[in-house]
Amino acid sequence: MVPIHKRCVAEAFGTFWLVLGGCGSAVLAAKFPEVGIGLAGVALAFGLTVLTMAYSIGHISGCHLNPAITIGLWAGKRFPAKDIIPYVIAQLVGAIVAAALLYCVASGRAGFTLAPNGLAVNGYGEQSPGGYSLYAGFIMEVVMTFGFLTIIMGATDTRAPSGFAPIAIGLGLTLIHLISIPVTNTSVNPARSTGPALMVGGLALQQLWLFWVAPILGGVLAGLGYRLLAGDPPPAPPIVGEPL
Repeated sequence: MVPIHKRCVAEAFGTFWLVLGGCGSAVLAAKFPEVGIGLAGVALAFGLTVLTMAYSIGHISGCHLNPAITIGLWAGKRFPAKDIIPYVIAQLVGAIVAAALLYCVASGRAGFTLAPNGLAVNGYGEQSPGGYSLYAGFIMEVVMTFGFLTIIMGATDTRAPSGFAPIAIGLGLTLIHLISIPVTNTSVNPARSTGPALMVGGLALQQLWLFWVAPILGGVLAGLGYRLLAGDPPPAPPIVGEPL
């Protein structure tokens, strides 16, 4: 078992990479006049951040990078309760540092503004890219997080083909973004939402509660649901803290 402080450092760096790569693609590249990557490019960027970190730090911390995943894995009996708080704190630190760095870079371009969506914040109503309601956003975040954790638990099950989990998980996150960016700008991750919201403040911060409640609810339901569907897999050493 890797010591908790090393696992937390890995989680902080991995979440930093997720927010910098995913939100950075939306802020710095998606709307760039000459070479904008668009919605599909942003979705792929989020997927690639998880895929690259899964292979890089999965053997150290499990590569959760997401409080909803950590709590959902606990609900699925894949993660110990005593390590939830340290993991969540590390994930938040990584996300906040990445958002601050992204703001420093983005603000170096003339005309940059934080409002209304300068750092790829998540939101509903007027903060939603497509103008979707709180109700629509809540449902989307619960369902997408449910699907994401189900992919994670299935791909990392000891009965599944080994070595391919990061690919399935990265592509799963890409698909989730392709579906839900127009609705909430896609969270499925309270840490990813918190970092940019703290930088932007105002409405982004007021709506942040949804991007904690809905993803965590979806994660817990997926953890319980996967155990009910597939049962508990036989352990395979070393167990670092799943999912990878």
